[in-house]
Amino acid sequence: MTEFDIVGPDAIRDGDATDAYFQRTEATLRHAGKNPHVVAEVTADQFPDGEFEVFAGVKDAAALLEGHDLDVDAVPEGCLFDGGPVMRIEGDYLDFARLETSLLGFLSHASGCATAALEARVAAPDSIVLSFGARHVHPSIAAMVERSALVAGLDGFSHVAAGEILGREASGTMPHALVIAFGRDEQEAAFRAFDEAVPEGVPRVALCDTYGDEVGEVLTAVDALGDNLDSVRLDTTSSRRGDFRHIVREVRWELDARGHEDVGIFVSGGLGPEELRELRDVVSGFGVGGYISNANPVDFALDIVEVEGELAAKRGKLSGAKEVYRTDDGGHHIGLRGQDAPDDATPLLEPLIRDGELVREFDIDAAADYSARDAERVGFGAE
Repeated sequence: MTEFDIVGPDAIRDGDATDAYFQRTEATLRHAGKNPHVVAEVTADQFPDGEFEVFAGVKDAAALLEGHDLDVDAVPEGCLFDGGPVMRIEGDYLDFARLETSLLGFLSHASGCATAALEARVAAPDSIVLSFGARHVHPSIAAMVERSALVAGLDGFSHVAAGEILGREASGTMPHALVIAFGRDEQEAAFRAFDEAVPEGVPRVALCDTYGDEVGEVLTAVDALGDNLDSVRLDTTSSRRGDFRHIVREVRWELDARGHEDVGIFVSGGLGPEELRELRDVVSGFGVGGYISNANPVDFALDIVEVEGELAAKRGKLSGAKEVYRTDDGGHHIGLRGQDAPDDATPLLEPLIRDGELVREFDIDAAADYSARDAERVGFGAE
């Protein structure tokens, strides 16, 4: 028994974080003296259907496969895909058989979170959007959630340990618990104490919906912090919101009427793309939580498509090693490797590992730029 129910890095790296039938497969193939050279591909859909998703989790997948005698190609981190392979693995099957479970887990979960985060990003392209969803998932995967959000172009996240892993500072100011700890009708004291306690570089963002009317608590924050107040945050529970847009506009009006046009308004609490589109013109930014962290994983599968140079595939899957392409009009195309590419097409599968050595670097900002360009090119989230 371990202190926490967490599968550790050693088990993942050694291939013990696997489904039992892969261990049985290894034993059977070794018993029979078989270890074929194969081409295997990771795919979600065989053919394009117009539903693009974001490829993420590549860094962890590469770390898993590195050191094994394999050649691996993958589409870039942040690339949008629509059918066909996102990764191709070539090598002796027993060199990666037991890694399949973890490989698909790395790619599936991160790509699902990144896709949801991109939906939020394009819903409010000119707003600050932060990932607030780490509390909804097992803490061992918080860094995956936050990295996926950054790959999709979000501006930051809330989880401290994830920030240490990713080399980014976590964002966040105060919860309702802080205000409640000071007692009812003591919001001003809470705001003042926060201002005195936290480092100078932390934005003074007052949470203004704990006990009273949002406008009233916002004006309390103005009185308490004056020019030190950077923003206010409204996290009103859905059962008390009523017309949330109207509430936000009322807060904006009262701030402006008192000469506080520079004080921003942030909103959070159960928000998704629909709410972001509705509010993006009246707020400065959003905290998006469960919509990102609770996103459905992309249903990737890994299938052998060639054995010893011969076409092979299970029923319902397409045999033969493939290429995927992006055309200038944003189209996503699939073809057999070695066949002519479509006109104006750019191949998307790029070298990731050669002879077991990693040949690609990972940069979150570069992935976010790629994601933004690709989203515009393919019309992702177009209204």
